[in-house]
Amino acid sequence: MDTPDHPPENARPAALFAQAGEAAGAALASLLTRSPVALAVWDTELRCVWVNDALEEYDGIPREHRLGRRAREALPGDSAAAEALMRRVLETGRSLTGRPYGVPEGTGSGHAGTLSAGFLRLDDADGRALGVCLVVLPVRDGRRARDRTAVVSEAGTRIGTTLDVMRTAQELADFTVPLIADYVTVDLTEAVRLGEEPLARLGRSGGRVPTFRRAGRASVHAGAPESLWTAGEVVYVPEASPFMQVLSTGRPLLEPLMDTSSPGTWLDSDPSRAAKIREFGMHSLMILPVHARGVLLGVAVFVRTVNPVPFDDGDRVLAEELVSRAALSLDNARRYTRERATALALQRSLLPRRVSGGTAMDVVARYLPADAEDSVGGDWFDVIGLPHGRVAMVVGDVTGHGVKAAATMGLLRTAVRTLADLDLPPGELLTRLDRTFTRLIDEEDTAGDGVYEPSALGATCLYAVYDPATRRCAAALAGHPPPAVVRPGGRAEFPDLPHGPPLGLGMTYETAGLDLPAGTLIALYTDGLVETRDEDIDVGMRRVGNALARTGLSLDDLCSAAIGTLPGGAPDDDVTLLLARALP
Repeated sequence: MDTPDHPPENARPAALFAQAGEAAGAALASLLTRSPVALAVWDTELRCVWVNDALEEYDGIPREHRLGRRAREALPGDSAAAEALMRRVLETGRSLTGRPYGVPEGTGSGHAGTLSAGFLRLDDADGRALGVCLVVLPVRDGRRARDRTAVVSEAGTRIGTTLDVMRTAQELADFTVPLIADYVTVDLTEAVRLGEEPLARLGRSGGRVPTFRRAGRASVHAGAPESLWTAGEVVYVPEASPFMQVLSTGRPLLEPLMDTSSPGTWLDSDPSRAAKIREFGMHSLMILPVHARGVLLGVAVFVRTVNPVPFDDGDRVLAEELVSRAALSLDNARRYTRERATALALQRSLLPRRVSGGTAMDVVARYLPADAEDSVGGDWFDVIGLPHGRVAMVVGDVTGHGVKAAATMGLLRTAVRTLADLDLPPGELLTRLDRTFTRLIDEEDTAGDGVYEPSALGATCLYAVYDPATRRCAAALAGHPPPAVVRPGGRAEFPDLPHGPPLGLGMTYETAGLDLPAGTLIALYTDGLVETRDEDIDVGMRRVGNALARTGLSLDDLCSAAIGTLPGGAPDDDVTLLLARALP
């Protein structure tokens, strides 16, 4: 290859050594040239500008065939993957170690499969990147084990970063390409994707092959053209295939050299896969079951194409460790998905299907679950008809998330309805509700074996009663934000009501009165609407108040306008909003 812009000698890196002084630079260059550690320097265009003698001894590639050339033209084995790693180091500045340096058999170097590569960025005195240094060392058994431990440790920070099964599967695929393979797929059972209980055993279920969907894929080729299916699509699993062998036995399959030419193989009945195998030169295969806590979650497939070195037992062991780590994250994500769906279904079943203010008020309500990892919480709302045309409105919030919070919310909502039948003033009703909640905490704190376990339960509540005969509204707060009141043609106000503590502290609560002339809007809400990670509650209250003061909008539109003010469009916590307007 003619590379006139890149001289065929170790001249260009002189600037790297010159900063140390002429004499010291010459000594440093001499030391590195004669070092038993194999070294090569690549500039910011990822062309080789310097190499010592040891690297040729390791991989058999002469200096003149390497200088001035890109990594994919000047390195053995999976050179495209090595260049991708160099580019990552150049862009991020983060060093990478313990990567296999593939030297195929027949090079005469005697180091096939026994070398480990590291990549580090070289910077000038101002921190600007000068290039990337490749360091290659022989791998001894102890070093191989340490390198594997380092890789698995790094995987812990990059696989399972969320409670999303599809993203976790993709993270596994991304991490293992090109670290282990040139092409990786992760297929999960449909039950895992939906958060349902997966197969209790490996293999068939009721005589049928379980449904798998493509959850993750990665390749050294842009866009993963080797893949027959995109993310979320159903994957065809032939009955007579190594995939079924892995599903049935629960053991990984290692096929160092794939037999794709002999007739009578399983590929005869799967021409689409066979065509991809031939097109991309797939020559080495590993299929690993993805299972955790005794249940099947899916399968992970590792393939080598551009890397000529076949998979070996060392590759299998490393892949098993990475898949096992990912499997625990996948199972946690599956369990979370199931609990979230259960909690959301429970919460929706406990909330009123519709609300009505009778002849006294127009009423609408909205509930919006958090679009975050903690998910469904214990928000609730209710509108209760009382004697003499009066209307009770209540909004509450149980701390925590999941099934327990939703169940506690249901108990409190039932208790409020029972106490409302006694026609108590709001302050007295919350005082009795506090006693009810205290009993719930006591029952929660004492486990079945008599062991005392402090509870994390907490709850807030706002209870208000509107009387259309007097145009007065009586209200009481238990650790809850005050209501917003918008009189006709006016601005939103937040009345200074007595702020009682949250429920469960054994306190009493006061009742305060408000005037609500005809046409006046009152808004009850939970803190998820007005308080975010980046915004104080006072700022959120002004934001929502401005939206509620808009004229000419229906209650439904006002609900949408208020919720639409949330920064980023998705709440950090559950959001409940109850709007009521006094009728003439």
